[in-house]
Amino acid sequence: MAAAAIGTLPFASVPCRNHHQLRHGASAFNAQQFSASSSHWHSANLSKSGVPRRLHAAKRVIVAKAGAGRYKVAILGAAGGVGQMLSLLVKMSPLVSALHLYDIANVEGVAADISHCNTPAEVAGFTGKDELAGSLAGADVVVIAAGVPRKPGMTRDDLFGINAGIVMELVEAVADHAPGALVHIISNPVNSTVPVAAEALKQKGAYDARKVFGVTTLDVVRANAFVAARKGLPLADVDVPVVGGHSGTTILPLLSKARPKAPFTDEEVEELTARIQNAGTEVVEAKAGAGSATLSMAYAAARFVEASLRGLDGDGDVYECAYVQSQVVPELPFFASRVKLGRDGVEEVVGSELRGISEYEARALEALKPELKASIDKGVAYVQQQQQQEAALN
Repeated sequence: MAAAAIGTLPFASVPCRNHHQLRHGASAFNAQQFSASSSHWHSANLSKSGVPRRLHAAKRVIVAKAGAGRYKVAILGAAGGVGQMLSLLVKMSPLVSALHLYDIANVEGVAADISHCNTPAEVAGFTGKDELAGSLAGADVVVIAAGVPRKPGMTRDDLFGINAGIVMELVEAVADHAPGALVHIISNPVNSTVPVAAEALKQKGAYDARKVFGVTTLDVVRANAFVAARKGLPLADVDVPVVGGHSGTTILPLLSKARPKAPFTDEEVEELTARIQNAGTEVVEAKAGAGSATLSMAYAAARFVEASLRGLDGDGDVYECAYVQSQVVPELPFFASRVKLGRDGVEEVVGSELRGISEYEARALEALKPELKASIDKGVAYVQQQQQQEAALN
């Protein structure tokens, strides 16, 4: 692959020590590694059995081909707080040949700005609903980052009334124009918007459970950072699986399964769990009405995009936590857990990490089930209601 003159931006860290370690999705964004098409490996110490274009030419901003990657990524909501930074980070991936940036306004400037970065991916901006189809044409991965952010005093669920409609509209366009794409959903509340997306795709006859993801990587990123700081561990070595959902107490870090093994007192478990669950609110309050967790979310989303691209590219050891359809918890049709990513999206949902968890985690798992189930049902019901209203008008 052609090398890009960029600095180091580590997504995962530690070099592989043996073939039993699991590769996490994103490698260090590093020019030398790009040129060698190599990666970093993140230590999880888990066994295989244990985890197992119609373009309006005058309006397009396009960078000349440099012949590096082979995958097209579309970011919907690219002019937003998360979308801009995410677009920059995805532009840095050696696996991306084309980056399509869509938003209802202000995206051309973002596309022009990012196109000046001397990395190989072509960049094109698409503005407004008339250009949504063009932004999706041929996309291998679609990231939905559109919607309103949280403000102080708001929960993720408060966003549902607005963001559910946005996600539904965008996903229907994906069904029409990029039916084979992997769909990454960032728009909150993820616990409900992923079921919205799934139901909308079903209505269009384009649902593939392996290809629809709620991006919960930020919970893992936070858990790793907080645990490393608390226990004085090298951040590159830390891996904490986070299961459940992506809101409040539905976020369940499995500290008992953290790698490397480290002793946690009951007080540490409670404090770390609470901080990981409330980290989004921590940022919202710190920004005092000026925004939510945009930078860390973009970083985490870019890590997951890279993971998906590596899976598409045939890498056989790509694992990340994500909120997907699964039967890991029978009463919850969607659940965040570690998944193996491959050429068709999810190749395996890893449920083994829920075995042998601590009593504290077992109680927390039981406690989150009703809230998460209600959020899932809310998403499904929303799409059904919209379909009924549309049918009544016709």
